[in-house]
Amino acid sequence: MDLPALLARPWPAVMGVLNITPDSFSDGGAFIAPESALTQARRMIAEGADIIDIGAESTRPYGGSQPVTVEEELRRLEPVLSEVVALGVPVSIDSMKSEVVAWALDRGAAVANDVWGLQRDGGMARLIAERNVPVVVMHNRDSADPAIDIMQDIAAYFGRSLEIAAKAGIAREKIVLDPGIGFGKTPEQSMVALARLGEFGAFGLPILVGASRKRFIATVTPSEPQQRLGGSIAAHLIAARNGANIIRTHDVAETVQALRVAAAIEDLK
Repeated sequence: MDLPALLARPWPAVMGVLNITPDSFSDGGAFIAPESALTQARRMIAEGADIIDIGAESTRPYGGSQPVTVEEELRRLEPVLSEVVALGVPVSIDSMKSEVVAWALDRGAAVANDVWGLQRDGGMARLIAERNVPVVVMHNRDSADPAIDIMQDIAAYFGRSLEIAAKAGIAREKIVLDPGIGFGKTPEQSMVALARLGEFGAFGLPILVGASRKRFIATVTPSEPQQRLGGSIAAHLIAARNGANIIRTHDVAETVQALRVAAAIEDLK
């Protein structure tokens, strides 16, 4: 995937979420059937998705998901991944397991999306370096701590991930940073990370934000995940204004429209 070309536009690239899991927080079970997953991938591409992010293990940030073996993750991916790759849009593999990422890259995936930022699986950084593919490095914590300075915590985490990447030989231009909205954070901390997102520009790397349907929205306006489209768009427009280069979303058409309209208006200043 040509990451620089994808990011050289007046609005952020859009990553469409394709969860082939029974227990994801927002759409668990909706696309577990291979044909349903493929139909959803086609729909998101038609709606303007630049990247399709496929995950076969729920990493829901608020608990309740069940750990999945490598074998089960591959069983879910096997009938879907190659078919989605064949649609012609770059595919990201959302997995914390290097074995799964290697399998997916062998079958045409173009990006690794690691929700533990190279810090959980000891083989992940080496694999990314060997394959020379882009990697999304996400901030995460085992649990939220309302007492910490979340911006300092995220920055320190990114620093550790970048050290791991450098030691493994990952090219810096292949790295995308993700503050992990909703992961290991209180709702307020997630909003702080969005409000102060521009501070992460000091790393000089692209930033991905995935605020889609996250729980912090419900703390402002009580709602179930499927009812959080307005809050998701609001968060993503703020993220774009504050420097996000990639937006990860369940609702591609609405997000693409919002980002392009906002960019057109900003261009008239």
